Amino acid sequence: MKLDEIVQALQLTALVPATVPSVEVSGGYASDLLSNAMGQAAPGQIWVTMQGHPNVAAVASLLNLAGVIIAGGASVAPETAQKAQANGVALFTTRLPAYEVCGRLYALGVGKP
Repeated sequence: MKLDEIVQALQLTALVPATVPSVEVSGGYASDLLSNAMGQAAPGQIWVTMQGHPNVAAVASLLNLAGVIIAGGASVAPETAQKAQANGVALFTTRLPAYEVCGRLYALGVGKP
């Protein structure tokens, strides 16, 4: 599924729009621990978290993720959006709980073989 289709289906708010909205999302990863994401998320995946810290953008850039969804209406530090913009990381927010975001992503086919 393409990133822009996910954004539309989940009605995500873009803090930093994708530079390539039609990028194919290869799967998903959910964790609030940056070290877990660094060790287990893979390039092309979309990351669901509630962390709004600037290091989220750094990890997403390092891993070449398709984007980051900050769920649950969690606050996002202004520096996070700035860092995401500088590193070309697509950054989205939603008031939906992380559990629901993951369920909807899976229902859309993200991460299914």
